[in-house]
Amino acid sequence: MTTSKKILIISYYWPPAGGPGVQRWLKFVKYLPEFDIEPHVYVPDNPTYPLLDEKLVSEVSDKAIIIKQPIFEPYGLASVFSKNKTKKISSGIIPNQKKQSFVEKAMIWIRGNVFIPDARVFWVAPSVTFLKKYLKEHQIDTIITTGPPHSLHLIGLQLKKEMNITWLADFRDPWTTIGYHKQLKLSAWAANKHKSLEKEVMNTCDQLIVTSPTTKTEFEAITSKPIAVITNGYDVEKVVKKPLDEKFTLAHIGSFLSARNPRILWKALHELTTTHAAFKAQLELKLIGAVSAEVLQSIQEFGLESYVNHLGYLPHDEAIVAQRSSQVLLLIEIDSEETKCIIPGKLFEYMISERPIIAIGPVQADFAHIIKETNTGTFFTYGELEALKAQIELTFEQFQQNNLMVNPIGLQQYSRKALTEKLAKLLITKH
Repeated sequence: MTTSKKILIISYYWPPAGGPGVQRWLKFVKYLPEFDIEPHVYVPDNPTYPLLDEKLVSEVSDKAIIIKQPIFEPYGLASVFSKNKTKKISSGIIPNQKKQSFVEKAMIWIRGNVFIPDARVFWVAPSVTFLKKYLKEHQIDTIITTGPPHSLHLIGLQLKKEMNITWLADFRDPWTTIGYHKQLKLSAWAANKHKSLEKEVMNTCDQLIVTSPTTKTEFEAITSKPIAVITNGYDVEKVVKKPLDEKFTLAHIGSFLSARNPRILWKALHELTTTHAAFKAQLELKLIGAVSAEVLQSIQEFGLESYVNHLGYLPHDEAIVAQRSSQVLLLIEIDSEETKCIIPGKLFEYMISERPIIAIGPVQADFAHIIKETNTGTFFTYGELEALKAQIELTFEQFQQNNLMVNPIGLQQYSRKALTEKLAKLLITKH
């Protein structure tokens, strides 16, 4: 009789946290026992999550052993002064620099220069003390840290230095090249500190896991340690089937950040509503999730506010239902060199929704390749206004003819179970 291999996963985001950060390891943990791996999951007991989704608690595998320890987060103190601003900044929504209040400027400066690498850094020392004992008692010799927040990699770093363990560092997003990193008002000293910690983590762990090929290439310039690409993916979910929206709905699910503001899309829609009476009568912009003030202002500037149906944040299961009843799904990524590597987690849920995707992002974006190879939609750069407009018009014609559909190919490789199998092989090889 074989004994399951035990591993310890150190994560900040865990149910009842909402948003994309929680999904990756919630699903890995769900499937790891099928590959004879027993997951122990270490998470904070009293975290400050910007989004909550209580329904996700029921998705936690009953085969997982969950360990919780208290965390001190200065965001809790800051929220006494401005709860809404604190929530936004902690979730990565950084206001436009020209429109930042004094409080926002101070909070962003402190976030970048005092709490290095982030405001969860106070959890590192107590976690190391607790986990050294826990790992010995439960005879666990393999740990995985997942970030952001990248403070969790410092827990792995210290445990690796003090114990005979195998350590895999999972980067859901890059560290110093993530889009918002430059907006943190970093001093030269703070910028160097971030860089040196990043380099030490990457050169001390036994294995790196990243979510995109571009991040792998980027990290190969910093370390010679092995790097595996395991993207995010989709899970097979029982979803209440609703009829498709009667209007021509363009739906965006997830946080619509200021830097992700697609003026090219608003311009295309403005021109189509101005010249195309049927389009004007049928258009609806369905926004699910937090939307920045800058995005809403741009929508207004292009005269599109009357088409907006802003549903706010919805629990994951409700968001999926709303997504699958939409006519078209919008996937928008920031137009910068740093975001080529970002493959949004929602892409994979989009791909199995049987609705066409219209995506806008930087030149050579990794997710453009996935959309093309799976035949799930069309991708445009920020310089392709006329092509984008033509695609929206074509899609609208198919909608009018009741013939708007998509025929995906090769999706199975992105299923959560297939991706967990890839992870399990890595864990067994490293043992």
